[in-house]
Amino acid sequence: MLGTSIRFLAHSCLVLLAACSSLPVINPDLAPAPSRPQVDGARGPLSTARSREILARLERAAPATNIFERHLALEQAVSDSPLLAGNRVRLLEDGPDTYRAMFAAIQAARDHINLETYILEDDEVGQRFADALIGKQRQGVQVNLIHDSVGTIGTPPEFLQRLRDAGIRTLEFNPVNPLTAKAGWDVNRRDHRKLLIADGRSVFLGGINISSVYSGGSFSRGSKIRPDGKLPWRDTDLQIEGPVVAEFQKMFLDTWRKQKGEPLAPRDFFPTLHAQGSEVVRAIASSPDDPASQIYLTLISAINSAETEILLTNAYFVPDPQLREALKAAAARGVDVRLVLPGSTDSALVFHAGRSNYDDLLGAGVRIFERRKALMHSKTALIDGVWSTVGSTNLDWRSFLHNDEVNAVVLGAGFGDTLRAAFERDIANSEEITLEQWRGRSIDLRVMETFSRLWQYWL
Repeated sequence: MLGTSIRFLAHSCLVLLAACSSLPVINPDLAPAPSRPQVDGARGPLSTARSREILARLERAAPATNIFERHLALEQAVSDSPLLAGNRVRLLEDGPDTYRAMFAAIQAARDHINLETYILEDDEVGQRFADALIGKQRQGVQVNLIHDSVGTIGTPPEFLQRLRDAGIRTLEFNPVNPLTAKAGWDVNRRDHRKLLIADGRSVFLGGINISSVYSGGSFSRGSKIRPDGKLPWRDTDLQIEGPVVAEFQKMFLDTWRKQKGEPLAPRDFFPTLHAQGSEVVRAIASSPDDPASQIYLTLISAINSAETEILLTNAYFVPDPQLREALKAAAARGVDVRLVLPGSTDSALVFHAGRSNYDDLLGAGVRIFERRKALMHSKTALIDGVWSTVGSTNLDWRSFLHNDEVNAVVLGAGFGDTLRAAFERDIANSEEITLEQWRGRSIDLRVMETFSRLWQYWL
């Protein structure tokens, strides 16, 4: 679509202006935290006994090994964000279901709505969101919106002005126009996060943007083609209620502050939160401001410690050497490593740069599946059945070095089973790429891969 084309052209012209940075090197033998990890609840740190009780329950549900305890220790060693108990986590697949849940949360809001998105298009879905948000603003619910400048470069100014005229506070993240940048001009840094927070009590996060590309289902059973006749996009999101919502709220408000947005209207951003479920969740954010990407550190550490399985779905797969070697090493030690990646794409450079790694990975025993009947946009990982993550982060250089991203890590076999079921549904709608098949690909594809790989750091 036109907006996507404009964004691609703008991105291609601007990436060369950025300075180079590098990813951290991680020791696979990273020592676990010396003490038992601490779990927090709605009112702060739980007692040592209660913390141990929760962790023991999760460990009992895991396979009869020390897998859960090992992942827990590694998770604690590389992340400084709190591990919070008492959350209810709902897995959302596809645009229609996710949007229905989002609109329900918007309609139920009584105090405020905070929305952070990369893409906000002026199409049917974007107009529905605009109407819903304006309606709540007129009811006295304060709406605050952060939108990325490059992500919304094709969105007409009139669309955003309509929101502002209704009283919605808007903030353009790192404007492309240096004359309007309030926090310094760093055009290569983008806000790729997707957050919707209603009343500080419910949060949505994952890979979904606000666009009509999600207007169709992506599974063969009950699926439908988008109104424009193109493939629907396949995405994964979470709706979380419980104590961890406050951590995502802090991320939103911190971004607003760092980008020097206008003062926000006073609202109850941090209401008292009670336990809503039994899930233990950690909120993880990353940005170029950090010494190293917390999401990258956490993911590599989990992969390095995997004992049984690594199940990944990802939209833009352009792994750096360390991530590629971690996946190969896991397969070499007998771990079932399976990747579900796009079979179609909206970014040819990223698509072919990612495929340039197939020969190396397949030769090492990594299994690769390409999703059919939909454009894969999910960003999920399940490791050893007990460590799960869903968020906005792609497995590429851009996400780990240049973007603001956000993920949730959910510990325990209960949610792991739910995510595995979603993964298996994607496998059923995918085609496995074999090494023999891949080595027989055309010269044209090989040339595209070689050319695209030259740009992998910037993609």
